[in-house]
Amino acid sequence: MKISVHPLFFAAGIACALFGGLPIFLIYTLTALAHECGHIFCAHGMGFSCEGIKLMPYGAAAVCEIEGISPRDEVKLALAGPAVNAAICVFLAGLWWFYPITYAYTDTVMQANAVMLAINVMPAYPLDGGRVARCALEKFMSARAANIVLRCLAVVLAGGIASLFFFTDAGANCLVFAGFLLVSAFTKSVPASKISFVGERRIKRGLEIKYVLTDGSLTYRRAIRFLDDKKYVVFRTSDGREITQDELFEGFTSRGIYDKVFGDADDGDSVSGETESAEESEEESGEEADLSFLP
Repeated sequence: MKISVHPLFFAAGIACALFGGLPIFLIYTLTALAHECGHIFCAHGMGFSCEGIKLMPYGAAAVCEIEGISPRDEVKLALAGPAVNAAICVFLAGLWWFYPITYAYTDTVMQANAVMLAINVMPAYPLDGGRVARCALEKFMSARAANIVLRCLAVVLAGGIASLFFFTDAGANCLVFAGFLLVSAFTKSVPASKISFVGERRIKRGLEIKYVLTDGSLTYRRAIRFLDDKKYVVFRTSDGREITQDELFEGFTSRGIYDKVFGDADDGDSVSGETESAEESEEESGEEADLSFLP
């Protein structure tokens, strides 16, 4: 996973160091990284490869946009980040209950995760809460109308957050975050590419073959869960159809993650159903079979 750094991130770190806030800056940065890792791991599980994480002066941002994903999975993906922060908060609360002495060393970590959780569940695009709200709104209106509503809401929230600077002692962070909401609400996301399953160098080094027996209803999303970076996967159906990992990748580049790998029953002729006698004996067991594959 690639981690890039915005130039202003260093400026923010230096400013915090000069005013004695470097430890807090580092804690919030690690908290943001943990949050974004939750999104990226979830995205990988759904078959998409994000470019990485970009450290910004206000936190971190996962460079990952998933087009064509179902609203249900988008909600899961959006909640993956806040779920990490919530889990850390629950863990620390339990730690304080059993070992109260640890409070003095972890209170800032709890505060950072609680703040990260509270901010990201706000219904403002492109925050996680805004993405969940968009999925809900799209059930009642078009995607264009939902985006307009959420961006308008982001402007209202940005104005409210900015007003805290003038009427409370919250500090200049309110202005910075309000500016972030305004800029992000009208910035296009960077598209992500789908996972490339295997490379030529790995094939040359030699890979074991793993056979997976399945049925014709297997979707690309389910197939991804069987992939193993140390083995070459071949999918078979009980009626003799077969798709290799390379063929799976070729189909995945032009089809959606919810499409069937083997297509409809009429498409069975396009899939190879030939097997060797040794492979047939492995299939009779009804389990995955591992064979050595060397060039």
